[in-house]
Amino acid sequence: MLIPPRVPNRREDGLLHFDLLPPLSLYVHIPWCVKKCPYCDFYSHAISSAVPEERYLTALEQDLEASLPLIKGRQVSTVFIGGGTPSLLSGDAINKLLVILRNKLLLTPDVEITLEANPGTFDDDKIKAYREAGVNRLSIGIQSFNQKHLDILGRIHDVNQAKRAVEIAMTHFDNVNLDLMYALPHQTKDDLDADLTMAISYDPAHLSLYQLTIEQNTYFAFNPPDLPDEDTVADMQDMIEMMTATAGYEHYEVSAYAKPGRACRHNINYWLFGDYLGIGSGAHSKITVDGKVIRQTRFEQPPTYMLEAGKGRAVDEEFTLSHEDLGFEFMLNALRLTKGFYPEMFEERTALPLDSIRPYLKQAEKRGLLYRDPTIIRPTEKGMLFLNDLQQIFLPDE
Repeated sequence: MLIPPRVPNRREDGLLHFDLLPPLSLYVHIPWCVKKCPYCDFYSHAISSAVPEERYLTALEQDLEASLPLIKGRQVSTVFIGGGTPSLLSGDAINKLLVILRNKLLLTPDVEITLEANPGTFDDDKIKAYREAGVNRLSIGIQSFNQKHLDILGRIHDVNQAKRAVEIAMTHFDNVNLDLMYALPHQTKDDLDADLTMAISYDPAHLSLYQLTIEQNTYFAFNPPDLPDEDTVADMQDMIEMMTATAGYEHYEVSAYAKPGRACRHNINYWLFGDYLGIGSGAHSKITVDGKVIRQTRFEQPPTYMLEAGKGRAVDEEFTLSHEDLGFEFMLNALRLTKGFYPEMFEERTALPLDSIRPYLKQAEKRGLLYRDPTIIRPTEKGMLFLNDLQQIFLPDE
């Protein structure tokens, strides 16, 4: 049995003392898609009619207004507009959204504003309008440049649309991320080589490379596809490491590769247990406030969300993280970063002493999954390969 955590930063009233609040990000969820992909477990709805832009923007503004007391006086350093398919929204809608955010929030001068886009919803005028509205980072869900694999993944775009989307994006943005998936049904190493070669040829600032995993309550969960075997997947991962490094990308997070200075600041804030306010149907928040860390979930169904936001109560669930769970959640996120974190950051972001997880750290070291010294704590190469096993070590005892 591991020893229970000692918490000297706990006040007599049971709350924690934070010397410094973590950085704050904003996530805006757009819940609609043209079609639900068979692998996707993100919260989204297929929509056959026009997106109710005006009504949804009103709800987002109402949701944000009701949330302001939680983040009073704090600056927002990154904004991420995700989904769903945010690029279903018009350029005018994105402009109105960013006007709302600028009027309601203290955005840092160098705020990173990312928008996710689907190649099947691209056109030059719309992408140009996003940039003029203030979006400065575009993330494109390519997934593959192979038509066979796009069909298997249920994507609404074809190969030509994928290529055209990247060309349009690179015309208007200098900070572009391309999402690709690998270990796809019937995918060979040569197939992956071709996908990566094509993606790298565009010289995007960032690549997100996700291994296809079968998630619960998806079409693939009920109709499992034939996936490559473990040895092939390992070879694919080795290929990814070699090709991205040769092209000048740093592997800084499990699935993320960036040119120098182009790592996604929004996602790094997640991995380092920063705070984020999530608005929009089904959005999640993690906020440090009044000596505790709270989590929130908004109502999921868009009609319900818009109705409740109008009443000032878009939050469906809210709870405070226990002291025991804080250490686990920090490590669950921070161990995704290949370079790890400074030991002092654990106490800064959780208000718990590092001693509270020392037995778990020793166990992870003993298993060869973790490296630590006075200046850094990070997963080993083995730890990155067996990340789930490493993260589970920090799960609190029942």
